This record gives sequence, structure tokens and C-alpha cells, in this order.
Amino acid sequence: MVPLGSLRTPGAESSAVPPRDSYGRSYGQELAVVTVTYSPGDTLETFLDSVVKATTRPLRVLLADNGSTDGAPERAVRRSGVRLLRIGENVGYGSAANRGVVEWGPDVGWVVVANPDIEWHPGSLDELLAAAQRWPRAGALGPLIRQPDGTVYSSARLLPALGRGIGHAVLGPIWPENPWTTAYRQSDTALGERTAQWLSGSCLLLRRAAFESVGGFDSRYFMYFEDVDLGERLGRAGWLNVYVPTAEVTHLGGHATRRVPEQMLAEHHRSTYRYLADRHPGPLYAPLRLALRAGLAGRLRLARRAAQRGQGDQGYRAAR
Repeated sequence: MVPLGSLRTPGAESSAVPPRDSYGRSYGQELAVVTVTYSPGDTLETFLDSVVKATTRPLRVLLADNGSTDGAPERAVRRSGVRLLRIGENVGYGSAANRGVVEWGPDVGWVVVANPDIEWHPGSLDELLAAAQRWPRAGALGPLIRQPDGTVYSSARLLPALGRGIGHAVLGPIWPENPWTTAYRQSDTALGERTAQWLSGSCLLLRRAAFESVGGFDSRYFMYFEDVDLGERLGRAGWLNVYVPTAEVTHLGGHATRRVPEQMLAEHHRSTYRYLADRHPGPLYAPLRLALRAGLAGRLRLARRAAQRGQGDQGYRAAR
């Protein structure tokens, strides 16, 4: 495996000049992990057991804790190399991840941000690091994500442009193979290493200089769409989002989010509106924003009814 410090190709940054963000801050080549916890249960143990098998490199882990009450983070810090950052309240996924990243010193130039319900496959993190050598402008790299039943989750997608987003939102739950959903999820794209417009925030390897050059995650997104927004801003800044299917993880499913499915559905629709409204500002687009708000409210009512019928998880996956 190529040493982390040599992740360069001809034409990339010189080894004499460390990568710098837009503020001129430079970073080394050390690797660290940030995982955001909120009463994660036993999934955190699985995460920590598996991540050490995902790389041959020295690894440090920080738990950015949003107010857990199950004792899981406290048990986890008994492990060597695991730190706990007590935020004291639930500030959301992106905000907690941001706080975790800045805890690391300038020697850390590569940061994994991942859910605590991720199970890493052996060698998967080293695969992501090796891909960074092949893509010197990669700001974010994401693995192939499997669901617990072994199916592949569409984690490398196009941005939700208005027309495509409406088609996906309206037809996705009732006709999952519709052309708008297929295009958005890139479901018919060949499974190979490639760029995408955004990658699932459930598991990302981030070039820290790139991440901090765009200000990290937008803290206005409590949960959902912070990854879409980040991918778009990285792309606008000249960085790439790279999908690396030779690296595999399994997303076991959110222990915390399963406890409050209706709240998470509402948060997803709220973030959807924020993302689309931000991109259509001003009085000219006021009627469009009103229509979006009304349409998403109706869609949320349908999703809640599906959840009450015991189809909430299936309905949410169709929506996402």
C-alpha cells in the first residue's frame, strides 16, 4: 500500500508544500476519524471493531457526541486512541462533524466523517486512500455502501435539480424506476470508480484542506442534505467527489433515528425545502418556493401515513 504521505501524482501538490485551505492553513498527512454519536447503542462497538481492520495505518477516533444517554460513548473511550467530545446538546449531524474535525491538529490532513452505524469491510479505508492517489483533486471520496440485506445503496448521485427533484419526489415512492429517480440516483450508471456530484455523508474520506476551504458542512442543515450541499460546494470550488466501489462498507441502520422516524421524515422534508429554496432566492421565485413548501408538506403527510402502516423505512428509502 502506498504510504499516506506519498498520495501525489505528477502535477499534484509538491511534497515540499503541504496542502493548504483557502485561509493558507497547511495540514500534514495523518489520518483521523470523526463519528457523530447520539445514543448509538451497540452499533458504535461494531464501528470501532471494524474501522481498525479497514486500514493498516495508525488511527485516531473522535466521538462528537450530541448528548447521548445510553452510555455507549463512555464505554467506547476505554479503547486506546478513542476520544470523546461532549457537545452537550443535539446540534445536528453537520455541526457536530464540523466541531469534531477542528479538534484535530494540523498534522491531520485526511479525516473520515462517518455514521457510528457503519460497519467497515477489511481494507476499505486503505482503498479510499489509494484512490486519493489516483485523484489528486479529490476533495471527498466515498465507498460502495451496502444495506444490511446486501443490496447496494445509491450513494453517488447527481445534484437534485428542480425538474429532476420534483419528478423524483412525486413519483419515487410509487414508481421507483421512473426516469427522474433513475437519473438522480444514477441507478443505471456502471459500477466503477468515477466522479459524482455528491456522495452520501454516512461515510466520507475528506481531504481536510478541501473540506475547510469551503467551510465544512452548512450547520443550517440539522440532518439530511448537508452532504448534497457539501458535494455541490466542493465541486464549485474545483474539487472532485469520487466514488470508490472497491471500498465497501455496510450501513447497519440508524439506532437513534429509528426511535423517532416521524421526526426524521419531517427533518428530511425541511432540509429538502431549504436546499431547493436556497437555490431559488428573491421575489421572482417566491411563487415557486410557496409551491415547493406546499408540495413537500403534502408529501410528508403521505410519508407519515406510510410510516403508520408499518412501511416507514421502505417509504423513506424511496423518498431518499
